[in-house]
Amino acid sequence: MSKFIDFYKKYIARLNKYWLVTIIFFVITFMIGDSNLYNRYRYDEKIRSLENEIKRYREDIERNRKKLEELQTSKDGLEQFAREEYLMKKEDEDLFIVE
Repeated sequence: MSKFIDFYKKYIARLNKYWLVTIIFFVITFMIGDSNLYNRYRYDEKIRSLENEIKRYREDIERNRKKLEELQTSKDGLEQFAREEYLMKKEDEDLFIVE
């Protein structure tokens, strides 16, 4: 108990009560709890990564929408897609697969 009293007399007794309460408030606010600075930084990083993922998925959706529109409107585009993706061929053709 005397160590605590010595510590109090040496460091804390010199502080104003208002400063002490303010320091304790900032320690609790920024270091302890669910919304401390470290957690806020992690949450911001997670939000940024999710926003980048949303952007990438929107670009993929737009690219696939254009491809689908091309397949639905153009017979040549449909034929080219079938040849490239499913390795289809005409009856009088030979197909060579190069990897």
